[in-house]
Parts: sequence; structure tokens; C-alpha cells
Amino acid sequence: MHRVVALIRPPQSTFELGCAAQVFGIERPGLPTRYAFSVCTEQPGPIATHAGYDMLVTDGLDALDRADIVIIPGWLPVKEPPSSAVVRALRRAHSRGARVVSICSGVFALAHAGLLDGRRATTHWELADELAACFPHIHIDPDVLYVDHGDVATSAGAGAGFDLCMHLIRKDQGARYAAHVARTMVMPPHREGGQLQYAAPPHPAQMDGTLAPLLEWITERFGEPVTIEGMAGHAGVSTRTLARQFADQLGTSPGRWLLAQRIATAQDLLESTDLPLDAIARRVGLSSATNLRRRFHNALGTTPGAYRRTFRAKPR
Repeated sequence: MHRVVALIRPPQSTFELGCAAQVFGIERPGLPTRYAFSVCTEQPGPIATHAGYDMLVTDGLDALDRADIVIIPGWLPVKEPPSSAVVRALRRAHSRGARVVSICSGVFALAHAGLLDGRRATTHWELADELAACFPHIHIDPDVLYVDHGDVATSAGAGAGFDLCMHLIRKDQGARYAAHVARTMVMPPHREGGQLQYAAPPHPAQMDGTLAPLLEWITERFGEPVTIEGMAGHAGVSTRTLARQFADQLGTSPGRWLLAQRIATAQDLLESTDLPLDAIARRVGLSSATNLRRRFHNALGTTPGAYRRTFRAKPR
């Protein structure tokens, strides 16, 4: 059981907090409960929110001493630094091995605590310049949806909090568990691309058709040698137009999207079947166990065998 504690402050954004609560705080029928979620604040009592109501929070900062994962679901106003007590609590949690995670503007609290010095981080694209100006020793990446260093992780705008929380579940519990959680929320278990695809409205001429029918067609043919030219031909567009559509709608290239789907399907098969690696490689369109091992390691930093041993051992 992972103990997840969200550190909030007035006025609290309810959406960022809701991202963490929805992922880690809900018991789901048919799925083992592996997270215990709670909320704390520096001064327990009624906490004002941006939604026009107060929340009653009874736990203080000592709750962070018992957390396996600490989440900062936004930090507004960003120019107001955390108190010395909050900084000490965050550093103490980090130093004893808790993972410390920020959603959107919550990165400012981690930055003030010195947990991101010399490291890569992200935040909402509108806050990236301000974060960089205030903390020049942090390497800001304004495009990605999240950055995970293992001990510290940061997410982009509020919606990317779901992406980061789902990523943490996928690391802890495996792709199948994460996919089940995502299905209950009616959202994808993993989004491709970065946040800049959402930073400005696309040009009308670029929104010339949804990719959904093509993606479904590709998904039904993972075991076949699907090429970029074949994808474009099925969609009735040029390869250049196809690349533009993928960039506009998914924030990635056709090739990267296809490889990510093949890897995700391989993860599920490793968890749920005893198929040998060669059979899994053929089923997901990666041709051989050697190719599967190479692609898998490049994408996830581990081997298919190690992944299977980790997640096949978990009770379902």
C-alpha cells in the first residue's frame, strides 16, 4: 500500500487536487486498492478554494512524514514562497525517500525547497518563463507533459496532472493496472506528445479530419508491417499531411505513435500471458525478440523479462 499525501494551501485549486484524488483516492471494483490518499496543510482547519467553498483539512505537516508519495497540487499565487516549516517538511520527506510530485504551479514549491536545482522540470507553458526567471538553476522544459526523475517529478498544466499520476501508477503497478484505472475515468492511460500542442489554437486549415478512424485501423493491424506510407494511403493523404495531422492532434509523429502503441501492447501481453518473447514480438509487429528487447529497453529502461517478473508477480 502506497501512502499518498497531497499538501494543499489556501486558496487551493480544486482541479489539480481532484487529479490526484481521482487517480489515487478512489476504490475501483475488480481492482486491488494499492493507494491510500489523504490531504494535509500547514494550518489545519477550513481551507479556502478557488471554487468558492472551503475544505476542512484536519492533518498538519506531520502527515508528510508518513507519506510514500507527496503531491503538491498547485501553488498559488506562485510569487508567494512556502514557509520555512513547509520547506523543511518537503526536504525531510524527500531525504527519507518519499517521491515528491508537483502538478502545474506546484513546481514553485519544489523549486523554493531546492529539490530541483540543476535538474530538468516542467510546468504550465504560461508559467515557464516566470519559473525560469525566478530559478535560473533549473532546466525548464516547457513542451513535455511531465518530467520524472524517480525521486522528484513535475507536470505541466493542470490536465497534465492526470498524465503524471497515471505514469506513476504505471511504474508502480504495471500497464494493465493503469489501463484499468484509465478506463474507469474514460481517458487514455497515456497521451503522446507535449503540452505545446495545446498552447495555442491550431490553424483551421490544419483541422481537416480526425485521426480516430485511422488509429483504430492501425490498432487492428499491430502484427502486420504497417508503414507510414501505408498509413497515409489508407487515410487518403500524403505522408507530409499525415505527419502534420499527427503533430496537430497527437503532438507526435506517426512513427513514434505507432512504436509507443506496440510497446504498450507488449507490456500488457507480458503482464497477462505466458507467451514467449518471440511470439509477443510478432504479435505487436516488432518482428523478433531481439528487436523487442532493444525497443523495450530504449522506451522503458528495462528488459521485457525484468518487466514480466515485476508485474506478473503482483496479485490480480
